[in-house]
Amino acid sequence: MELLTLAVCEIARQAGAYIREERSKFSLESVERKHAHDYVSYVDKGSERLIVAALKELLPEAGFITEEGLAGHDTEQMLWVVDPLDGTTNFIHQYAPYAVSIALLQGKEILIGVVYEICADECFYAWKGGGAHLMHHSPCIMQHQLHVSSQKIQDALLCFQLPYNSDAYKPTVQRLIDSFYGRVGSIRMCGSAAMALCYVAAGRLDGYAEQYIGQWDFMAGSLIVLEAGGTVTDYAGSSDFTEGNSVIATNGIIQNNLLEIICK
Repeated sequence: MELLTLAVCEIARQAGAYIREERSKFSLESVERKHAHDYVSYVDKGSERLIVAALKELLPEAGFITEEGLAGHDTEQMLWVVDPLDGTTNFIHQYAPYAVSIALLQGKEILIGVVYEICADECFYAWKGGGAHLMHHSPCIMQHQLHVSSQKIQDALLCFQLPYNSDAYKPTVQRLIDSFYGRVGSIRMCGSAAMALCYVAAGRLDGYAEQYIGQWDFMAGSLIVLEAGGTVTDYAGSSDFTEGNSVIATNGIIQNNLLEIICK
């Protein structure tokens, strides 16, 4: 599984190189609107084509769940879950972070998770039972194992994202901010679900919560958090989250603090 994971890391880095190159000549005229405040461009689609083609060669028997819908699945037991550019709005505005996210799913079990952050050239990766790791290629290849923080809620740095479904989510995020603003270390929003999860795994964030997101947004990052010793549930507190649309990921110490507010 480790060798397969490292091969996926290389595919993610190749897609990241394509995205980085296209960003250097990107025009706002290339942006399309999928829904209100939900954007896509030829870069998302080009990255997805590159990733899908490479993953088909790597594991021909697997199907796909992809954000842009350029590949699908039938009766395959294993599925690649792909976000070819997580943080498209950030990408459009040249605002870090934005990332490539790839997971391998078998039933409800996440086998592999890889997230490549393009701006910082950081590849976060994990395989089931193998721990969570970070690989940085510049100026030389450096690797180290990840572990979540040990912060308690009063000193925690939290990330509360703002999904596109603003009308439905506004009461929840207002309750979260009202409950924690001024009572924790601080609150941030990074604009990429995949990266928020990886930052929890790396101890850069202590907790993250978001709803109304796709499987491609959170699948890879969730495994990375779990393998780094963290806790991941849905908004109901269930660890059976892979088919849902909500994620709470923390260092484990503060999981109940977030659940108490979200479940009100």
